[in-house]
Amino acid sequence: MAGRLSNVASRIMGGNGVVARSVATSLRLRSGMGLPVGKHIVPDKPLPTNDELVWDNGTPFPEPAIDRIADTVGKYEALAWLCGGLSFFASLGLLAVGNDKASKIPFTPKVYPYDNLRVELGGEP
Repeated sequence: MAGRLSNVASRIMGGNGVVARSVATSLRLRSGMGLPVGKHIVPDKPLPTNDELVWDNGTPFPEPAIDRIADTVGKYEALAWLCGGLSFFASLGLLAVGNDKASKIPFTPKVYPYDNLRVELGGEP
């Protein structure tokens, strides 16, 4: 089908069919590399239970599709890491709120001439 379409497109654009033949050949053979993940095997019998949990890409060693971390990290250790991370970010946020200079001085202090009008505002001459 792709060869026919490219042949028609080549004839419309005034070509002599070389483009159509090269596109058809490359589409048919995929440059000699085959499919990206090995052969596609169509099952002819029922699949085993939990077959979708194994990633089999045609290599001799299929691997599990889900990482198994349940054995290495316990429930309470994961809870401790979660609470530690959340408390770190909460303390960081509270520290940022406490050191927020813009909220303490919401405007730029005005600077007046003559030593900031010290005498005019009642200071010693």
